Amino acid sequence: MSAVQTPVTGNGPVGRGPVGRGPVGVAVIGAGNISKAYLDNLTVFPDLKVHVIADLFEEAAQERAKEYSVPEWGGVEAALNHPDVEIIVNLTIPAAHVEVATAAVRAGKHVWTEKPFSLDRESGLGLLKAADAAGIRLGCAPDTFLGAGLQTALRLIERGDIGTPLTAMTTFQTSGPESWHPNPAFLFQHGAGPLFDMGPYYLTTLIQAFGSIRKVAAVGSKAKDVRVIGSGPKAGAEFTVEVPTHVSAMAQFANGASSHSVFSFESPRVRTGFVEITGTEATISLPDPNHFDGDVRIWKPGNEDWTTVPATGPASGRGMGVLDMARSLRAGVQHRATGALAYHVLDTMVSITESMETGAFVDVESSAQASEALPEDWAPEAPTLSEGTP
Repeated sequence: MSAVQTPVTGNGPVGRGPVGRGPVGVAVIGAGNISKAYLDNLTVFPDLKVHVIADLFEEAAQERAKEYSVPEWGGVEAALNHPDVEIIVNLTIPAAHVEVATAAVRAGKHVWTEKPFSLDRESGLGLLKAADAAGIRLGCAPDTFLGAGLQTALRLIERGDIGTPLTAMTTFQTSGPESWHPNPAFLFQHGAGPLFDMGPYYLTTLIQAFGSIRKVAAVGSKAKDVRVIGSGPKAGAEFTVEVPTHVSAMAQFANGASSHSVFSFESPRVRTGFVEITGTEATISLPDPNHFDGDVRIWKPGNEDWTTVPATGPASGRGMGVLDMARSLRAGVQHRATGALAYHVLDTMVSITESMETGAFVDVESSAQASEALPEDWAPEAPTLSEGTP
């Protein structure tokens, strides 16, 4: 039941000196809804240059390329074969993440992929090994932990403002996305549900605060076998629910700390973005891990109210992880949202699923270090990679 221990990282050419010169060339594969959130930023960050948008449906790629004044579009091969593209931004559906990322690795491109990293350990581990063998970097969403809100909270924890972190509670509860999403069936299939869809945000945040997860225990349930689409052209259509829609999970970290998390598509009362970490001296309330900003609150014994700490640093939105990868690639240093981190999150979610099925604790044998803090003056809108310097 436990994962396979692996030293592979997907970190690429770290510590080999500067790699390349000037802005980093990017291609986007996948022209769906999420591509807009990325392209809003990727097309304005001066250290990046989006050369092509690709999709299985080339007309969708063409439409998105024209919307963002991207010069080229086409099928997947248009991105993989483009000579000026160094990073593929993989925004395909979860079931295609590994296939597209592996093709990019074979084409000699670094890869940023949307979450989840993969749907199972075997394919995720295979992708890490392929990237390591090719000297390719892998990065993966979420990059929300690079935003000002969570970075501010993590700096306070690192500084000792709550003492030694001991425990955490997180909650994500909604009635489910079928009420507003025009095509929600995929969110209730294998590789999705509240755990795989929203879990990466919360688990990534907890790993940044506590380090590697060592064991998990969980229970899950499914209130309905069939749900109904509530909006859009398919409104009224039924679809089958394949995965648990309520998950309650406990985790123990390598340092002895523990957490309890709820991931649910079964609650008529919406409660999302709740992350509270208790230390020996105080409790800290973090911003929504699905957002890049938000104030931080600290409660200490003897105080009636919480103290609010305004977030500081950049909060540009999706694509910050791609930019960090690009700048780190040029500098020959480690990027922050690594393949190893994403695999550890995946391994944890698979272990939670196994625990729900067996009723037993499951060891999580992969590991990932918390990422280096992002400097408060890190400026996505500043050009730092000129054509004439590394």
